[in-house]
Amino acid sequence: MESKTQLAPALNFFPTLKPPNKTLAFHQISVLIITFLAYASFHASRKPPSIVKSVLGPKLQSNSSSFDTGWAPFNGPQGTHRLGELDLAFLSAYSIGMYFAGHVGDRIDLRLFLAYGMLGSGVLTCLFGLGYWCNVHMLWYFVGVQVVCGLFQSIGWPCVVAVVGNWFGKTKRGLIMGVWSSHTSVGNIVGSVIASGVLEFGWGWSFVVPGLLVILVGGLVFLFLPVSPEDLGFESPGKEEVEMNVEVNGVENVEKVESEEAGLLRAENVDVDADAESLTAIGFLEAWRLPGVAPFAFCLFFSKLVSYTFLYWLPFYLRHTAVAGVHLSHKTAGNLSTIFDIGGVFGGILAGLISDMLEARAVTSIAFLLLSVPALVLYRAYGSLSMVANILLMFLSGLLVNGPYALITTAVAADLGTQTLIRGNSRALATVTAIIDGTGSVGAALGPLLAGYISTRGWNSVFLMLILAIFCAILFLIRIARTEIKEKLSGKGWFWYSIDTQ
Repeated sequence: MESKTQLAPALNFFPTLKPPNKTLAFHQISVLIITFLAYASFHASRKPPSIVKSVLGPKLQSNSSSFDTGWAPFNGPQGTHRLGELDLAFLSAYSIGMYFAGHVGDRIDLRLFLAYGMLGSGVLTCLFGLGYWCNVHMLWYFVGVQVVCGLFQSIGWPCVVAVVGNWFGKTKRGLIMGVWSSHTSVGNIVGSVIASGVLEFGWGWSFVVPGLLVILVGGLVFLFLPVSPEDLGFESPGKEEVEMNVEVNGVENVEKVESEEAGLLRAENVDVDADAESLTAIGFLEAWRLPGVAPFAFCLFFSKLVSYTFLYWLPFYLRHTAVAGVHLSHKTAGNLSTIFDIGGVFGGILAGLISDMLEARAVTSIAFLLLSVPALVLYRAYGSLSMVANILLMFLSGLLVNGPYALITTAVAADLGTQTLIRGNSRALATVTAIIDGTGSVGAALGPLLAGYISTRGWNSVFLMLILAIFCAILFLIRIARTEIKEKLSGKGWFWYSIDTQ
Protein backbone atom coordinates (compact mmCIF):
# COMPACT_ATOMS: atom_id res chain seq x y z
CA MET A 1 0.00 0.00 0.00
CA GLU A 2 1.33 3.49 -0.87
CA SER A 3 2.84 5.38 2.06
CA LYS A 4 1.30 8.65 3.25
CA THR A 5 4.78 10.04 3.97
CA GLN A 6 7.33 11.56 1.66
CA LEU A 7 11.03 10.91 2.03
CA ALA A 8 12.95 13.83 3.55
CA PRO A 9 14.53 16.07 0.85
CA ALA A 10 18.10 15.66 2.11
CA LEU A 11 17.83 11.87 1.87
CA ASN A 12 16.92 12.19 -1.80
CA PHE A 13 19.56 14.85 -2.45
CA PHE A 14 22.33 12.78 -0.78
CA PRO A 15 21.93 9.16 -2.01
CA THR A 16 24.79 8.06 0.25
CA LEU A 17 22.46 8.53 3.23
CA LYS A 18 20.15 5.80 1.91
CA PRO A 19 20.63 2.02 2.10
CA PRO A 20 22.70 0.07 1.35
CA ASN A 21 25.22 2.84 2.06
CA LYS A 22 23.78 3.39 5.54
CA THR A 23 22.47 0.70 7.88
CA LEU A 24 19.30 0.51 9.94
CA ALA A 25 21.33 1.26 13.08
CA PHE A 26 22.68 4.46 11.51
CA HIS A 27 19.19 5.74 10.77
CA GLN A 28 17.88 4.69 14.19
CA ILE A 29 20.59 6.79 15.82
CA SER A 30 19.93 9.72 13.48
CA VAL A 31 16.20 9.56 14.26
CA LEU A 32 16.93 9.61 18.00
CA ILE A 33 19.24 12.61 17.60
CA ILE A 34 16.91 14.61 15.35
CA THR A 35 13.80 14.00 17.46
CA PHE A 36 15.84 14.66 20.62
CA LEU A 37 16.93 18.05 19.26
CA ALA A 38 13.40 18.78 18.04
CA TYR A 39 11.69 18.30 21.37
CA ALA A 40 14.56 19.83 23.34
CA SER A 41 14.11 23.00 21.25
CA PHE A 42 10.36 22.92 21.93
CA HIS A 43 11.04 22.89 25.66
CA ALA A 44 13.76 25.52 25.36
CA SER A 45 11.18 27.85 23.83
CA ARG A 46 8.74 27.12 26.70
CA LYS A 47 11.19 28.09 29.41
CA PRO A 48 11.37 31.92 28.95
CA PRO A 49 8.04 32.68 30.73
CA SER A 50 9.36 31.12 33.94
CA ILE A 51 12.68 32.97 33.67
CA VAL A 52 11.13 36.42 33.10
CA LYS A 53 8.36 36.00 35.72
CA SER A 54 10.40 37.75 38.37
CA VAL A 55 11.10 40.61 35.94
CA LEU A 56 7.51 41.02 34.76
CA GLY A 57 5.88 40.40 38.13
CA PRO A 58 5.38 42.50 41.26
CA LYS A 59 8.31 44.25 42.88
CA LEU A 60 10.37 42.07 45.23
CA GLN A 61 9.83 43.18 48.80
CA SER A 62 13.14 42.71 50.59
CA ASN A 63 16.22 44.48 51.84
CA SER A 64 18.00 43.50 48.68
CA SER A 65 19.76 46.25 46.75
CA SER A 66 18.06 45.17 43.51
CA PHE A 67 14.95 47.01 42.38
CA ASP A 68 12.22 45.43 40.24
CA THR A 69 9.77 47.74 38.53
CA GLY A 70 7.92 44.91 36.75
CA TRP A 71 5.99 45.17 33.49
CA ALA A 72 2.34 46.08 33.25
CA PRO A 73 -0.09 44.36 33.37
CA PHE A 74 1.85 41.88 35.53
CA ASN A 75 3.38 44.20 38.13
CA GLY A 76 0.28 45.12 40.11
CA PRO A 77 -1.08 43.62 43.35
CA GLN A 78 -2.65 40.81 41.30
CA GLY A 79 0.51 40.29 39.27
CA THR A 80 1.13 36.68 40.29
CA HIS A 81 -2.49 35.89 39.42
CA ARG A 82 -2.03 37.37 35.93
CA LEU A 83 1.18 35.39 35.46
CA GLY A 84 -0.61 32.21 36.49
CA GLU A 85 -3.39 32.98 34.02
CA LEU A 86 -0.78 33.43 31.30
CA ASP A 87 0.50 29.92 32.01
CA LEU A 88 -3.09 28.65 31.98
CA ALA A 89 -3.70 30.18 28.54
CA PHE A 90 -0.69 28.41 27.03
CA LEU A 91 -1.13 25.06 28.72
CA SER A 92 -4.90 24.87 28.21
CA ALA A 93 -4.45 25.43 24.48
CA TYR A 94 -1.59 22.93 24.55
CA SER A 95 -3.67 20.23 26.25
CA ILE A 96 -6.66 20.73 23.95
CA GLY A 97 -4.46 20.85 20.87
CA MET A 98 -2.72 17.66 21.96
CA TYR A 99 -5.84 15.55 21.45
CA PHE A 100 -6.37 16.89 17.94
CA ALA A 101 -2.65 16.76 17.08
CA GLY A 102 -2.44 13.06 17.87
CA HIS A 103 -5.57 12.36 15.86
CA VAL A 104 -4.21 14.28 12.87
CA GLY A 105 -0.68 12.89 13.29
CA ASP A 106 -1.94 9.34 12.73
CA ARG A 107 -3.30 10.41 9.35
CA ILE A 108 -0.72 12.68 7.67
CA ASP A 109 3.03 12.99 7.10
CA LEU A 110 4.55 13.28 10.57
CA ARG A 111 7.70 15.00 9.27
CA LEU A 112 5.79 17.87 7.67
CA PHE A 113 3.36 18.13 10.59
CA LEU A 114 6.24 18.35 13.07
CA ALA A 115 8.13 20.92 10.97
CA TYR A 116 5.02 23.12 10.71
CA GLY A 117 4.53 22.91 14.46
CA MET A 118 8.11 24.00 15.11
CA LEU A 119 7.90 26.90 12.67
CA GLY A 120 4.67 28.17 14.24
CA SER A 121 6.02 27.75 17.78
CA GLY A 122 9.15 29.73 16.95
CA VAL A 123 7.25 32.58 15.31
CA LEU A 124 4.78 32.88 18.22
CA THR A 125 7.58 32.79 20.81
CA CYS A 126 9.29 35.65 18.97
CA LEU A 127 6.02 37.58 18.85
CA PHE A 128 5.74 37.41 22.63
CA GLY A 129 9.24 38.88 22.92
CA LEU A 130 8.38 41.67 20.49
CA GLY A 131 6.03 43.00 23.14
CA TYR A 132 9.13 44.34 24.88
CA TRP A 133 10.30 46.54 22.00
CA CYS A 134 6.77 47.50 20.93
CA ASN A 135 6.00 48.49 24.54
CA VAL A 136 2.88 46.31 24.68
CA HIS A 137 1.03 46.32 28.01
CA MET A 138 -2.27 44.72 26.98
CA LEU A 139 -3.04 41.43 28.68
CA TRP A 140 -5.08 40.16 25.74
CA TYR A 141 -2.03 40.37 23.45
CA PHE A 142 0.14 38.16 25.65
CA VAL A 143 -2.72 35.73 26.36
CA GLY A 144 -3.59 35.49 22.66
CA VAL A 145 0.00 34.79 21.65
CA GLN A 146 0.29 32.10 24.33
CA VAL A 147 -2.94 30.40 23.23
CA VAL A 148 -1.88 30.13 19.59
CA CYS A 149 1.66 29.12 20.60
CA GLY A 150 0.23 26.37 22.80
CA LEU A 151 -1.68 24.96 19.83
CA PHE A 152 1.48 24.81 17.70
CA GLN A 153 3.51 23.35 20.58
CA SER A 154 0.96 20.55 21.01
CA ILE A 155 2.00 19.14 17.63
CA GLY A 156 5.47 18.20 18.84
CA TRP A 157 5.04 15.40 21.33
CA PRO A 158 2.68 13.01 19.47
CA CYS A 159 4.87 13.36 16.37
CA VAL A 160 8.25 12.64 17.96
CA VAL A 161 6.97 9.70 20.02
CA ALA A 162 5.24 8.18 16.99
CA VAL A 163 8.39 8.50 14.86
CA VAL A 164 10.62 6.94 17.52
CA GLY A 165 8.03 4.20 18.08
CA ASN A 166 8.19 3.41 14.36
CA TRP A 167 11.95 2.87 14.50
CA PHE A 168 12.31 0.84 17.70
CA GLY A 169 10.77 -2.38 18.96
CA LYS A 170 9.92 -3.19 22.55
CA THR A 171 13.35 -4.56 23.51
CA LYS A 172 14.93 -2.23 26.10
CA ARG A 173 12.35 0.39 25.21
CA GLY A 174 12.31 1.73 28.77
CA LEU A 175 16.05 2.41 28.76
CA ILE A 176 16.08 3.82 25.22
CA MET A 177 13.10 6.04 25.94
CA GLY A 178 14.57 7.01 29.32
CA VAL A 179 17.76 8.29 27.73
CA TRP A 180 15.88 9.87 24.83
CA SER A 181 13.28 11.52 27.09
CA SER A 182 16.02 13.55 28.75
CA HIS A 183 15.36 15.99 25.88
CA THR A 184 12.69 17.56 28.11
CA SER A 185 15.16 18.40 30.87
CA VAL A 186 17.97 19.23 28.43
CA GLY A 187 15.63 21.63 26.63
CA ASN A 188 14.64 23.23 29.93
CA ILE A 189 18.30 23.64 30.85
CA VAL A 190 19.21 25.16 27.48
CA GLY A 191 16.18 27.44 27.57
CA SER A 192 16.99 28.57 31.11
CA VAL A 193 20.63 29.30 30.31
CA ILE A 194 19.77 31.19 27.09
CA ALA A 195 16.89 33.17 28.60
CA SER A 196 18.90 34.04 31.73
CA GLY A 197 22.01 34.89 29.71
CA VAL A 198 20.30 37.48 27.48
CA LEU A 199 17.91 38.80 30.13
CA GLU A 200 20.20 41.73 30.97
CA PHE A 201 19.76 43.07 27.41
CA GLY A 202 15.97 43.15 27.81
CA TRP A 203 13.42 40.45 28.53
CA GLY A 204 12.33 40.36 24.88
CA TRP A 205 15.59 38.67 23.92
CA SER A 206 14.74 35.83 26.33
CA PHE A 207 11.92 34.91 23.95
CA VAL A 208 13.37 35.80 20.57
CA VAL A 209 16.55 33.72 20.83
CA PRO A 210 14.79 30.44 21.86
CA GLY A 211 12.15 31.17 19.21
CA LEU A 212 14.78 31.38 16.49
CA LEU A 213 16.37 28.18 17.83
CA VAL A 214 13.17 26.11 17.43
CA ILE A 215 12.72 27.46 13.88
CA LEU A 216 16.29 26.44 13.01
CA VAL A 217 15.84 22.91 14.36
CA GLY A 218 12.50 22.71 12.53
CA GLY A 219 14.42 23.17 9.29
CA LEU A 220 16.65 20.25 10.28
CA VAL A 221 13.56 18.09 10.85
CA PHE A 222 12.08 19.04 7.49
CA LEU A 223 15.29 18.20 5.61
CA PHE A 224 16.54 15.04 7.32
CA LEU A 225 13.89 13.19 9.39
CA PRO A 226 12.74 9.80 8.01
CA VAL A 227 9.35 8.91 9.50
CA SER A 228 9.58 5.11 9.37
CA PRO A 229 12.01 2.32 8.38
CA GLU A 230 9.71 1.29 5.54
CA ASP A 231 10.25 4.68 3.85
CA LEU A 232 13.91 3.71 3.34
CA GLY A 233 13.24 0.08 2.47
CA PHE A 234 13.97 -1.38 5.92
CA GLU A 235 11.72 -3.83 7.73
CA SER A 236 10.12 -2.87 11.01
CA PRO A 237 12.44 -3.52 14.01
CA GLY A 238 9.55 -5.41 15.56
CA LYS A 239 9.58 -7.80 12.59
CA GLU A 240 13.30 -8.37 12.98
CA GLU A 241 12.77 -9.23 16.64
CA VAL A 242 10.19 -11.83 15.63
CA GLU A 243 12.53 -13.45 13.12
CA MET A 244 15.36 -13.53 15.66
CA ASN A 245 13.14 -15.25 18.21
CA VAL A 246 12.11 -17.82 15.63
CA GLU A 247 15.72 -18.68 14.86
CA VAL A 248 16.58 -19.09 18.52
CA ASN A 249 13.47 -20.82 19.79
CA GLY A 250 12.58 -22.93 16.82
CA VAL A 251 9.74 -23.27 14.38
CA GLU A 252 7.25 -24.37 16.98
CA ASN A 253 7.23 -20.89 18.54
CA VAL A 254 6.48 -18.93 15.39
CA GLU A 255 2.75 -18.50 15.98
CA LYS A 256 3.18 -17.37 19.58
CA VAL A 257 5.82 -14.78 18.82
CA GLU A 258 3.97 -13.37 15.83
CA SER A 259 0.82 -12.97 17.88
CA GLU A 260 2.71 -10.99 20.52
CA GLU A 261 4.13 -8.64 17.90
CA ALA A 262 0.92 -8.21 15.93
CA GLY A 263 0.37 -4.75 17.36
CA LEU A 264 3.79 -3.55 16.21
CA LEU A 265 3.95 -4.58 12.56
CA ARG A 266 2.05 -5.87 9.59
CA ALA A 267 2.88 -9.44 8.70
CA GLU A 268 4.20 -9.86 5.19
CA ASN A 269 1.78 -12.61 4.30
CA VAL A 270 -1.47 -10.73 4.99
CA ASP A 271 -3.69 -9.74 2.10
CA VAL A 272 -4.33 -6.21 0.87
CA ASP A 273 -7.53 -5.74 2.88
CA ALA A 274 -5.85 -6.70 6.13
CA ASP A 275 -2.93 -4.41 5.33
CA ALA A 276 -5.32 -1.51 4.73
CA GLU A 277 -7.04 -2.23 8.03
CA SER A 278 -3.73 -2.11 9.87
CA LEU A 279 -3.12 1.38 8.46
CA THR A 280 -6.49 2.72 9.58
CA ALA A 281 -5.98 5.15 12.44
CA ILE A 282 -7.63 4.11 15.70
CA GLY A 283 -10.65 6.07 16.93
CA PHE A 284 -10.32 8.51 19.81
CA LEU A 285 -12.82 6.78 22.12
CA GLU A 286 -11.50 3.36 21.12
CA ALA A 287 -8.01 4.45 22.18
CA TRP A 288 -9.34 5.57 25.57
CA ARG A 289 -10.76 2.08 26.14
CA LEU A 290 -7.42 0.34 25.59
CA PRO A 291 -6.17 -1.36 28.80
CA GLY A 292 -3.99 0.93 30.89
CA VAL A 293 -4.53 4.12 28.88
CA ALA A 294 -6.97 5.86 31.26
CA PRO A 295 -5.13 5.06 34.54
CA PHE A 296 -1.77 6.19 33.18
CA ALA A 297 -3.36 9.27 31.59
CA PHE A 298 -4.89 10.41 34.89
CA CYS A 299 -1.70 9.55 36.76
CA LEU A 300 0.15 11.82 34.35
CA PHE A 301 -2.45 14.53 34.99
CA PHE A 302 -1.18 14.84 38.56
CA SER A 303 2.47 14.08 37.74
CA LYS A 304 2.64 16.90 35.19
CA LEU A 305 0.80 19.20 37.59
CA VAL A 306 3.77 18.83 39.93
CA SER A 307 6.47 18.91 37.25
CA TYR A 308 5.10 21.95 35.41
CA THR A 309 4.57 23.89 38.63
CA PHE A 310 8.33 23.59 39.11
CA LEU A 311 8.96 24.34 35.43
CA TYR A 312 7.03 27.62 35.51
CA TRP A 313 7.52 28.81 39.10
CA LEU A 314 10.87 27.50 40.38
CA PRO A 315 12.94 30.54 39.20
CA PHE A 316 10.32 32.86 40.75
CA TYR A 317 10.40 30.84 43.99
CA LEU A 318 14.20 30.98 44.12
CA ARG A 319 14.14 34.72 43.44
CA HIS A 320 11.69 35.35 46.28
CA THR A 321 13.10 32.87 48.82
CA ALA A 322 16.37 33.77 50.51
CA VAL A 323 19.09 31.11 50.31
CA ALA A 324 21.47 31.37 53.28
CA GLY A 325 19.85 34.75 54.03
CA VAL A 326 20.54 36.20 50.57
CA HIS A 327 18.05 36.86 47.76
CA LEU A 328 19.34 35.69 44.39
CA SER A 329 19.51 37.80 41.24
CA HIS A 330 17.25 37.06 38.26
CA LYS A 331 20.10 35.44 36.34
CA THR A 332 21.33 33.37 39.28
CA ALA A 333 17.83 32.15 40.09
CA GLY A 334 17.27 31.15 36.47
CA ASN A 335 20.56 29.30 36.21
CA LEU A 336 20.12 27.61 39.60
CA SER A 337 16.70 26.28 38.57
CA THR A 338 18.42 24.10 35.95
CA ILE A 339 19.57 21.78 38.76
CA PHE A 340 16.01 20.48 38.97
CA ASP A 341 16.12 19.59 35.28
CA ILE A 342 19.57 18.00 35.57
CA GLY A 343 18.06 15.74 38.23
CA GLY A 344 15.22 15.07 35.79
CA VAL A 345 17.69 13.78 33.18
CA PHE A 346 19.01 11.18 35.59
CA GLY A 347 15.49 10.43 36.85
CA GLY A 348 14.17 9.63 33.38
CA ILE A 349 17.11 7.35 32.57
CA LEU A 350 16.99 5.62 35.96
CA ALA A 351 13.22 5.07 35.80
CA GLY A 352 13.52 3.60 32.30
CA LEU A 353 16.37 1.29 33.31
CA ILE A 354 14.61 0.06 36.46
CA SER A 355 11.31 -0.48 34.64
CA ASP A 356 13.11 -2.58 32.01
CA MET A 357 14.77 -4.67 34.71
CA LEU A 358 11.53 -5.18 36.66
CA GLU A 359 9.29 -5.27 33.57
CA ALA A 360 6.86 -3.21 35.64
CA ARG A 361 6.23 0.40 34.60
CA ALA A 362 3.53 1.14 37.21
CA VAL A 363 5.52 -0.28 40.13
CA THR A 364 8.53 1.81 39.12
CA SER A 365 6.39 4.96 38.79
CA ILE A 366 4.81 4.45 42.23
CA ALA A 367 8.21 3.94 43.87
CA PHE A 368 9.51 7.22 42.42
CA LEU A 369 6.33 9.10 43.37
CA LEU A 370 6.41 7.84 46.97
CA LEU A 371 10.04 8.85 47.40
CA SER A 372 9.37 12.29 45.93
CA VAL A 373 7.11 13.23 48.87
CA PRO A 374 9.85 13.31 51.54
CA ALA A 375 12.19 14.89 48.98
CA LEU A 376 9.82 17.85 48.51
CA VAL A 377 9.30 18.18 52.27
CA LEU A 378 13.06 18.28 52.83
CA TYR A 379 13.59 20.77 50.02
CA ARG A 380 11.01 23.18 51.40
CA ALA A 381 12.25 22.80 55.01
CA TYR A 382 16.03 22.82 54.48
CA GLY A 383 16.66 24.08 50.94
CA SER A 384 17.10 27.66 52.15
CA LEU A 385 19.79 26.83 54.73
CA SER A 386 22.69 26.91 52.28
CA MET A 387 23.43 26.84 48.57
CA VAL A 388 24.79 23.28 48.84
CA ALA A 389 21.65 22.03 50.59
CA ASN A 390 19.49 23.78 48.00
CA ILE A 391 21.35 22.23 45.06
CA LEU A 392 21.40 18.69 46.48
CA LEU A 393 17.75 18.65 47.52
CA MET A 394 16.64 20.30 44.27
CA PHE A 395 18.56 17.67 42.29
CA LEU A 396 16.94 14.86 44.29
CA SER A 397 13.47 16.38 43.87
CA GLY A 398 13.96 16.71 40.11
CA LEU A 399 15.15 13.12 39.83
CA LEU A 400 12.15 11.69 41.69
CA VAL A 401 9.46 14.03 40.28
CA ASN A 402 10.50 13.80 36.62
CA GLY A 403 11.31 10.07 36.64
CA PRO A 404 7.72 8.76 36.42
CA TYR A 405 6.69 11.73 34.26
CA ALA A 406 9.35 10.85 31.68
CA LEU A 407 8.55 7.12 31.88
CA ILE A 408 4.81 7.53 31.34
CA THR A 409 5.10 9.98 28.45
CA THR A 410 7.57 7.80 26.56
CA ALA A 411 7.93 4.07 27.23
CA VAL A 412 4.46 3.58 28.71
CA ALA A 413 2.77 5.55 25.92
CA ALA A 414 4.68 3.59 23.29
CA ASP A 415 3.81 0.26 24.97
CA LEU A 416 0.14 1.12 25.23
CA GLY A 417 0.02 2.47 21.68
CA THR A 418 1.39 -0.77 20.23
CA GLN A 419 -0.29 -3.38 22.42
CA THR A 420 -1.74 -6.46 20.81
CA LEU A 421 -5.36 -5.64 21.66
CA ILE A 422 -5.24 -3.18 18.75
CA ARG A 423 -5.06 -6.28 16.52
CA GLY A 424 -2.62 -5.13 13.91
CA ASN A 425 -3.48 -1.43 13.89
CA SER A 426 -0.06 0.17 13.49
CA ARG A 427 -1.33 3.78 13.34
CA ALA A 428 -2.55 4.15 16.95
CA LEU A 429 0.65 5.33 18.60
CA ALA A 430 0.22 9.08 18.03
CA THR A 431 -3.40 8.95 19.20
CA VAL A 432 -2.59 7.05 22.42
CA THR A 433 0.41 9.31 23.07
CA ALA A 434 -1.77 12.39 22.57
CA ILE A 435 -4.43 11.09 24.97
CA ILE A 436 -1.92 10.37 27.71
CA ASP A 437 0.12 13.55 27.36
CA GLY A 438 -2.95 15.65 26.55
CA THR A 439 -4.61 14.59 29.79
CA GLY A 440 -1.35 15.23 31.60
CA SER A 441 -1.20 18.68 30.05
CA VAL A 442 -4.56 19.58 31.60
CA GLY A 443 -2.89 19.00 34.95
CA ALA A 444 0.13 20.95 33.72
CA ALA A 445 -2.18 23.89 33.00
CA LEU A 446 -3.88 23.66 36.39
CA GLY A 447 -0.72 23.42 38.51
CA PRO A 448 0.95 26.75 37.56
CA LEU A 449 -2.41 28.54 37.76
CA LEU A 450 -3.05 27.26 41.28
CA ALA A 451 0.53 28.09 42.27
CA GLY A 452 0.01 31.69 41.14
CA TYR A 453 -3.01 32.04 43.42
CA ILE A 454 -1.90 29.87 46.34
CA SER A 455 1.60 31.41 46.55
CA THR A 456 0.04 34.63 47.87
CA ARG A 457 -0.87 32.65 50.99
CA GLY A 458 2.65 31.28 51.40
CA TRP A 459 4.86 28.70 49.70
CA ASN A 460 4.08 26.03 52.29
CA SER A 461 0.57 25.89 50.83
CA VAL A 462 2.01 25.40 47.32
CA PHE A 463 4.17 22.47 48.45
CA LEU A 464 1.18 20.93 50.25
CA MET A 465 -0.77 21.11 46.97
CA LEU A 466 2.09 19.34 45.17
CA ILE A 467 2.24 16.54 47.75
CA LEU A 468 -1.52 15.96 47.55
CA ALA A 469 -1.22 15.76 43.76
CA ILE A 470 1.49 13.11 44.07
CA PHE A 471 -0.73 10.93 46.26
CA CYS A 472 -3.55 11.27 43.73
CA ALA A 473 -1.17 10.13 40.98
CA ILE A 474 -0.25 7.06 43.01
CA LEU A 475 -3.91 6.10 43.52
CA PHE A 476 -4.51 5.75 39.79
CA LEU A 477 -1.64 3.26 39.40
CA ILE A 478 -2.31 0.98 42.37
CA ARG A 479 -4.55 -1.43 40.43
CA ILE A 480 -2.11 -1.73 37.53
CA ALA A 481 0.82 -2.17 39.94
CA ARG A 482 -1.02 -5.03 41.67
CA THR A 483 -1.60 -6.68 38.29
CA GLU A 484 2.07 -6.28 37.35
CA ILE A 485 3.19 -7.86 40.61
CA LYS A 486 0.79 -10.79 40.16
CA GLU A 487 2.01 -11.35 36.60
CA LYS A 488 5.63 -11.33 37.72
CA LEU A 489 4.92 -13.78 40.54
CA SER A 490 3.06 -16.10 38.16
CA GLY A 491 5.94 -15.98 35.68
CA LYS A 492 4.02 -14.14 32.98
CA GLY A 493 5.08 -10.98 31.19
CA TRP A 494 3.57 -7.57 30.89
CA PHE A 495 -0.04 -7.21 32.00
CA TRP A 496 -1.19 -5.81 28.65
CA TYR A 497 0.28 -8.82 26.88
CA SER A 498 -1.50 -11.21 29.21
CA ILE A 499 -4.81 -9.40 28.77
CA ASP A 500 -4.85 -10.45 25.14
CA THR A 501 -4.57 -14.13 26.07
CA GLN A 502 -7.38 -14.09 28.64
